[in-house]
Order: sequence, then C-alpha cells, then structure tokens
Amino acid sequence: MSATEGRTGSGSGRAAVFDVDGTLVDTNHLHVVTWWEAFRQAGHRVPTHAIHRAIGLGSGDLVAHLLGDDRAREEVEDLETAHKVLYAEYFDRLSALPDAGRLLRRLAGDGWAVVLATSAGGQELSALRRAMDADDAIAATASADDVEEGKPAPEPVEHALELVGIPAEQAVFVGDTVWDMRAGSRAGVRCVALLCGGIPRGDLEEAGAVAVFDDPADLLASLSRSPLR
Repeated sequence: MSATEGRTGSGSGRAAVFDVDGTLVDTNHLHVVTWWEAFRQAGHRVPTHAIHRAIGLGSGDLVAHLLGDDRAREEVEDLETAHKVLYAEYFDRLSALPDAGRLLRRLAGDGWAVVLATSAGGQELSALRRAMDADDAIAATASADDVEEGKPAPEPVEHALELVGIPAEQAVFVGDTVWDMRAGSRAGVRCVALLCGGIPRGDLEEAGAVAVFDDPADLLASLSRSPLR
C-alpha cells in the first residue's frame, strides 16, 4: 500500500490515527543523533536536547525551527539529504516499541479503522512498517508529504481521516510529541500521548493530550480506561 492509499469508508465507525516515529517504533533518539551529525557536518552546533524537542516536525520545518527560517533552500535540502543518508543506516535495525503490533491488531479487531499519519515516505516508511509487522491491521497510511503543512498544522490528521471517511468526532489520535498533540487538537480529534518518545507528561498535556500512557504496551493494557475503549 502506498503512503496515500487507503480504504475509504462511509463516515461511520471509528478511527484510531497513529503517529509512527517514537509512538510505535523506537526511532526518536536515532533521529536526534543523525540530525545532530547532519548539522555538525554542515558546520552547525545544535544541542541534542533542542533537536529532541523538534523531532516530530517535518524535515524542512525542523531545520527552520532550529536554525531559523532564513536559510537558503539549497542548504535546507543538503541538510535533509545528509540526515536521510545517516538515518538510512539504521533501517534494517529499527525496532517496534513494546506491543505496538498487538495494539494495532487489537484496535482493528475491536472495529477501529487504524490509520498511520507520518512524515516518513519511501524506503523509510517501508522500514518502519517492517519493524511494526502489523500491515494486516492498518487501513490506510497518510504522509505529511501529501499535505501543504505538516504537524503541528492539523492537515496530516485531517488527511488521515479523509482516507477512511471518518469525522474527527469519531476519532482518536495517538502520538508522542507536542507537535502531534497540537495537530490532533487543531483537527478536533481527542489526543492520547505516549511517553516513549521522551517528552515530559506536562508538556504533552499542555499541548492537548487528554490521556497519557507510558508506551503502546501500557495503552494496550489500559484500553478500558482510555479514549480508545
């Protein structure tokens, strides 16, 4: 299934929209290290803690957030390419977070349309899906590359819901960054946050999380008391 392919619905049912990096697959710190190295190679000294808090933004927005929005497009593209090359070295070693696949299958079995909303595409998205090994539970996959604005704009979440034909009031968005929470909240979707991406609980709640769990395993064990019940 391509990044934008989905099984459109009739507007009935429920949708569980998931971010992928840091939410279902343990990649946030790999992104931090590879972005740090990409910046270093280009002569920029950017602290890892600042990079960590920017993870979840699309590549261009991440560069603008950390270096300013006055960078030449060529410089931004060079940084994006360097990060992609460095990160690709980990593709065959990516690992899903605890019970990520089981969580998606449980929700699909309970009648939820499971949708991925990610800025990853191409080989990177394929590597993430291999790590999760849960394609049978995924109804559709939406990439931020298919919208004009990535998170924290609401468009990635709105596009994910369009793919399955389910309105925001019948959906829940699960993510791990403040950018996820802001995007979901602006789309009118209830937001659930996971701590496995390394962002503090208070920051996630302030950004719009209505419930917070440790990781996919904790959410799976707590479904009966979550917005995904």
